[in-house]
Amino acid sequence: QVQLVESGGGLVQTGGSLRLSCAASERTFNNRYMAWFRQAPGKERDFVARINWSSGDTYYADSVKDRFTISRDNAKNTVYLQMSSLKPEDTALYACAGGWNSGLGANNYRYWGQGTQVTVAP
Repeated sequence: QVQLVESGGGLVQTGGSLRLSCAASERTFNNRYMAWFRQAPGKERDFVARINWSSGDTYYADSVKDRFTISRDNAKNTVYLQMSSLKPEDTALYACAGGWNSGLGANNYRYWGQGTQVTVAP
């Protein structure tokens, strides 16, 4: 099975930047789409961004559009989430996911990492 490991989370001030990484054990049809989700305590899990390994096609949630950038390095089997202009509302556990289609719902993703915590101080 595909294994995903996130890294790069931490504590930053409002307006700061942070880059998250998601290292995948392999790239296959089953994880041709990679996505980031986030969930804060007591809140619902939200879609953040999606990318296709091969084409690089991306899609973003409106809440992060123009602030976050998802990218990938196929040679390293790694997906990144570059976050800038961070707000306290961005505070959440960020998890990387891989799946076989372009759906935005969590049920479209078969493989999940453990998540990395991002905390934005006001």
